[in-house]
Amino acid sequence: MKEKKTTTLGFTILLIGVFMAALDNGIISAALTTINSSFDVSATSGAWGITLYTLGLAVATPIVGKLADRYGRKKLFLIEVAIFTIGSLGVALSPNFTLFLAARLFQAFGGGGIFIIASSHVLSTFAKEKQGSKLGLLGAMNGIASVVGPNIGSFLIDLTGNWHWLFLINVPIGILLVIFGWVSLQETKTSVLSKIDFLGISLLSFSILSVMFAVNNLGEGGLLNSLLGWSTLGLLLLGVVLFALLIFVEKRNEEKHVDPILPYHLLRKPTYSMTMVMGALSGLFIGAVIFIPSYAEQILGIPASKSGYWMTPLALASGIGAAGGGFFVDKQGPVKTLILSGIISVIGFGGLGLFVDSKLTFILFSVIAGIGFGFVLGAPLTVLTSNAAGTEKGSAIGTLSVARQIGLTISPTIFAAFIQQGFSQLGTLIPEKLKAHGIDPAAMPSGAMESVSGGGYANIQESIDKIPVADVRDALNEAFQSAVHSAYEPIYLTSAGAALLMIIIALVFSKKFARDAKEHPAE
Repeated sequence: MKEKKTTTLGFTILLIGVFMAALDNGIISAALTTINSSFDVSATSGAWGITLYTLGLAVATPIVGKLADRYGRKKLFLIEVAIFTIGSLGVALSPNFTLFLAARLFQAFGGGGIFIIASSHVLSTFAKEKQGSKLGLLGAMNGIASVVGPNIGSFLIDLTGNWHWLFLINVPIGILLVIFGWVSLQETKTSVLSKIDFLGISLLSFSILSVMFAVNNLGEGGLLNSLLGWSTLGLLLLGVVLFALLIFVEKRNEEKHVDPILPYHLLRKPTYSMTMVMGALSGLFIGAVIFIPSYAEQILGIPASKSGYWMTPLALASGIGAAGGGFFVDKQGPVKTLILSGIISVIGFGGLGLFVDSKLTFILFSVIAGIGFGFVLGAPLTVLTSNAAGTEKGSAIGTLSVARQIGLTISPTIFAAFIQQGFSQLGTLIPEKLKAHGIDPAAMPSGAMESVSGGGYANIQESIDKIPVADVRDALNEAFQSAVHSAYEPIYLTSAGAALLMIIIALVFSKKFARDAKEHPAE
């Protein structure tokens, strides 16, 4: 009984740790403008407070996963929480923006390993019939954190009057996690005697950093121009070259019996590679969710100050879906769970793209979409990756997290291009709609067209509502709604297409996934 209580407390510690790390980017989004003002930096510069955290997570995740396999998951979990806590304190006490960014990066090196260690710890300590539900609960923490993060951030700022408490609150929580984690967590690790692959770790880190910086530069000065510029294309090519060199090094390391950070034999395995592809697709789903507030604002006419609340139904549903997906994995297996989640996601995202005409239909389809991609967040991909990797769980699940992070990083840039392209059609749509209403566009008052089509789409509806002539106002509203749907439909139809691709992969490789499960039963 005492051992069972200790196991339950240990898993609770893991849940809280995952929640704390997942909460941090959500909680900062509520205070980004305030933070930028306090350091007197622009919004573009201030965005690095989020970007550096994302970069740190991407770099730290696979490295920490491998180190946890070798040196012990309990030990590395406690170290990661301690790093995250110290980083949080550094962020809160930063006297200038440079130290703020440095502390955010240090904080990310702690947060990057928490989910991966928690997942591999579950796979190593719980019976196979319980793993799905536990992994689902870990995944649910991401969905729940995305809901409460901005709300907690706003509450703390309202309560304390400054943003520093957003990070100071992590300090006592982190200290308690270290204390109780030391007492309750069971140590697990994979017995390895080979050397650590420091060259592979360095190549992987710089490859990820190069690609992430390239993606961050994408879209500056126009999508095509930026893609062809050396600040983007050059960094992408550098990332590819470094990754190719990494593959060569890892192949040589296996021949020399050096413990690789990214095992070459796993990269050659189709099921492992396809799981990485599905991980990137799941990141695309999360990227689509980022645009829900602006979608609600433009499609439903929700005020900008309240549009963030309209992400709550989808985010809550994703948390429920992650937990439910874990239980479904226990009962039916990861492949059937992925197929079901894909079907639900196609309906949900497809409905958001094509059929939303009221607040009720928006809530309905956003809940369906949330449940669908929530199924993918926790258990099924983690189990498939673990099955494909055998004893190398930590590094394999870490690579899955990186694949998801890459999808999450690239997709918002692509979706933002969709929005920009959609609203760029206003210059053509406005004259067409005016003519359809029997109004000569040339007879419009001087400057009226420019005020509607050239002032940034966030203020377009406000400009239209100020026009006194009803027929003109109706024509411009029709043009605006056509542009809005052209801007947002591709985002959610692309997400539905990604879900369909996930179904196809799960079906095509189902037998090979089943073979992996038989060859590598749970530890």
